Amino acid sequence: MSVIQVPVGPQHPALKEPERFILHVEGESVVKVDVKIGYAHRGIEKIFERKMYIPGVFVAERICGICSAAHAVAYSLVVEKVAEVEPPERAKAIRTIAFELNRIQSHLLWLGILAHELGFDTLFMLTWRDRELVLSLIERLFGNRVTYGAVVPGGVRRDISDAAAKETVKVCEKIIERAREYLDLCLSEKTIVMRTENIGILKPHQSIALCAVGPVARGSAVRFDVREDEPYDALELLDFQMVVEDGCDTLSRTLVRVKETEVSAQIVKELAKKLPAGPIKIRLPMKLPEGEAVSRVEAPRGELFYYAVSKGGDKPYRMKVRTPTLANIPALCEMLKGCHIADVPVILASIDPCFACMDRVEVVDSSGRRRDLEEMLRRRGV
Repeated sequence: MSVIQVPVGPQHPALKEPERFILHVEGESVVKVDVKIGYAHRGIEKIFERKMYIPGVFVAERICGICSAAHAVAYSLVVEKVAEVEPPERAKAIRTIAFELNRIQSHLLWLGILAHELGFDTLFMLTWRDRELVLSLIERLFGNRVTYGAVVPGGVRRDISDAAAKETVKVCEKIIERAREYLDLCLSEKTIVMRTENIGILKPHQSIALCAVGPVARGSAVRFDVREDEPYDALELLDFQMVVEDGCDTLSRTLVRVKETEVSAQIVKELAKKLPAGPIKIRLPMKLPEGEAVSRVEAPRGELFYYAVSKGGDKPYRMKVRTPTLANIPALCEMLKGCHIADVPVILASIDPCFACMDRVEVVDSSGRRRDLEEMLRRRGV
């Protein structure tokens, strides 16, 4: 039987953002996958170099609207390391509340999209109903639903009142209850189980070898969570349970996210009940000393990495960002091998891709003409 190439993207109903996958198909099975990235390059890292350190955090938030708080915290941490300052304890707690609420709404959004890919639109409506509770709470606490503008280097811009903290506890209790219902549903509903169990297999040794991160790695029995390995902000004071599943398939990655929704709600509930007293921000120096630093946080999709270089002055010399979707692309290609064409959208959704925040590089030649990265490397004999 001959092998044919089936393109998926850059425009495709299964893709919410432009990216191109070339599926090498034999019969109904995928035997190989080629990926062409770079359709959503926005020059974000270059923009950082033209912004002062405080306004730069608002650029970081716009790398990805769904996990904007993760980018704001990662950016603020790396700037604080270069500046050699530490935010107050109350600010750390509020940051963590924003961060984990961000994770809850991201996981609920993802579960709804997965249900939609499976044709289970009832679950799609239910999860987005509960996500609206979280977004409304985020708006109450920080003033915005998507890009909060709350986290800045040195602390946070908005405090949480006692009344808002009590409301936060009530919403978290509701989310915990609903997360448990969704877990039972994912384990019992045939619409979900038959389309996800033993689909998109990624063994533990493959996950490690391909450097998978986040729920993709933890769904393959790999214990890797930055919140436990390198705690930041108020997570240093909390004892939470890392969620790991050993099914190594799309169902396991689904269960990881559903269980993490409950864990994040427990974290937020605990912090809202015991917010430390004190200031919410310290003053960041106008000009930072020369130096470099790295920060890592556990974004909803996995490890988010920021690297900053300062040559002195009020703007960064270099700001490098590596998002979890880029780290999970090699693992995705491995999951797709041997699957049926009909399972490709579900497996692709299982890594919770965000291509707009993944694309980083645009290659041009000396004449300024845009070139394909592979072509440039081939010409140089690499």
